[in-house]
Amino acid sequence: MKAAVMAQQFDIEGWLVTVEPLGCGNVNDTYLAIFRTVFSEVKVVLQKINKRVFTEPVLLMQNMHLVTQHAHKKLIAERERVERIWQLPKIIPTKEGLDYAIDDDGEYWRAITRIASAHAYEEVQSVDHAREIGSVLGNFHHLLSDLSCDLLYDTLPGFHITPSYFPKLDAALATPAGQARLNSSQAAKTVMSFIDQRREWSSILEDAKARGELSMQPIHGDPKTANVMIDNITSKGTAIIDLDTVKPGLLHYDIGDCLRSCCNPAGEECKDFTKILFDLDLCEALLKGYKEHSQNALTDIDKEYLYDCVRLITYELALRFFADYLAGDVYFKIRHDGQNLHRARVQTQLCRSIEARESQIRRILKKIKL
Repeated sequence: MKAAVMAQQFDIEGWLVTVEPLGCGNVNDTYLAIFRTVFSEVKVVLQKINKRVFTEPVLLMQNMHLVTQHAHKKLIAERERVERIWQLPKIIPTKEGLDYAIDDDGEYWRAITRIASAHAYEEVQSVDHAREIGSVLGNFHHLLSDLSCDLLYDTLPGFHITPSYFPKLDAALATPAGQARLNSSQAAKTVMSFIDQRREWSSILEDAKARGELSMQPIHGDPKTANVMIDNITSKGTAIIDLDTVKPGLLHYDIGDCLRSCCNPAGEECKDFTKILFDLDLCEALLKGYKEHSQNALTDIDKEYLYDCVRLITYELALRFFADYLAGDVYFKIRHDGQNLHRARVQTQLCRSIEARESQIRRILKKIKL
């Protein structure tokens, strides 16, 4: 097994016992590798980086090295002033001291520490859980608030820039296969109509950035519920994982994506569309947690676009899932045909719910005073 061979390239004490698939991520191949000595056991996360998505794995690892090194120093310096132990995974070097290993096929592998005595959920579990998710994201933004964007590579050009996904959609639509998929069901046509009706509005954050109202900062890029680790002992948030998408961006992308993921208790694969809605109680709890630990990361102008960001990121994900469906499922992993169409339908339903609750969401934002 290639994963077992690659696990042994890293500087990990002991003998390899097993390598098993871990999680259900949509992009990278992820494994749990277990090593044992005569007196201990070490569990690490082993990943093969998806080069179709991350075309510059060396630059990706440089970003991860810089961000984790910066965050760990700050976490240690602030340890005595905080009420919990915040964590962040650390890169495990190879036996040659590199941040990654390359296999015989030219594939890039990395090993990172596993956040122990903690777990993540695919869907939000409670209002308290939502608050902890917000707390973890707020702390992450605080940790990187003094890291210059100029030091980070943009390893995913166009990522979370919503208008940049339309060329992919239009290119897929221009193919016979894409047209066949569009016309295969009324559901696909409904999603297409939903996307088209909001095309002009989709540049709202990029337009604000172009006017100089919003500025770039280091962001996580994928702060969904499943990437937030909750301490098994204290039930408090302890870490955010999956740092592949860390890059320069707008904090709004992170906040919007976090709210999108957390405030739909039904999850991204729900079959019953009547259960898909944007939960206002979860929204308020998450934003309270964010405010408590972000240490004023947002400017007054940033705050004016917070409703727009949650609506936009939900719309964007619907667009991305649907474009991938039309293109033949080349980006997101699927377990069955039509899964990306279903994912797109879930996000359109959630976006409609967000739009219907605009006034309530804006009242929550005003009440919390982020």
